[in-house]
Amino acid sequence: MDITDFQEWVKQYYQDRGWSDLDIFIRIGFLAEETGEVARAIRALEIGRDRPDESRGTFEDNKKQLTEELGDVLGNLIVIANKYDISLEEIFHSHKTKLAQRYL
Repeated sequence: MDITDFQEWVKQYYQDRGWSDLDIFIRIGFLAEETGEVARAIRALEIGRDRPDESRGTFEDNKKQLTEELGDVLGNLIVIANKYDISLEEIFHSHKTKLAQRYL
């Protein structure tokens, strides 16, 4: 599956569940929440868990958790991009161009 197909799949999946209809500010809240979960997953990978109510996972378990959380962030970003009719291809190109102009 390429990125365009994935963007369309996310669009349909979220629409089928009514998740795309949420107010954009609610969606931004979900994105912030998921970003925090990415931070927590990275902490588990890099420094481990240090609270008694958190279990220690293997490196592979923690990496799998990070992968899932990054997917949740990506899903929220795609919903936002879809709301404004922006393709991920366009985002990739724009970001690459911006960085090339800024740092090359």
